[in-house]
Amino acid sequence: MSGTGAVEAKIAELGMTLPDVVPPLAAYQPAVRSGVYVYTSGQLPMVGGKLPVTGKVGAEVTPEEAKKLAATCALNALAAVKSVAGDLDRVKRVVKVVGFVASAPDFTGQPGVINGASELLGAVLGDKGVHARSAVGVAVLPLDAPVEVEIQVELVED
Repeated sequence: MSGTGAVEAKIAELGMTLPDVVPPLAAYQPAVRSGVYVYTSGQLPMVGGKLPVTGKVGAEVTPEEAKKLAATCALNALAAVKSVAGDLDRVKRVVKVVGFVASAPDFTGQPGVINGASELLGAVLGDKGVHARSAVGVAVLPLDAPVEVEIQVELVED
């Protein structure tokens, strides 16, 4: 992998560090490149190899906590993108974000939770971080994670 560029400098300026790629939990790759597109697998809010919080949003996890976890998912997704693109400065734009929120039966604030991911991508990438998005409530996620996020990005041509 190449060194840090402008995108990683912006991440540092925001007080964050691009983490190592989260190892797969099953038979898949964290990210795959096809032409100028990179598709990440769903990224959990792992920090140092562990989930900082587990449970359902609207029950054990507050929407505010979950929004922060969604930002962590997006940061992990950027690490996965870098693992196949080599440099985050090659990101032309984020095309699509899909967020899954493990939700209590009466919780309907999934879009607000996934804003954590969207806002992080905007803060880090500026206009390149503006994207289409889905925010979906689900019964349960792997490891009882509250949130999972996947992204699709377009890279500048080689």
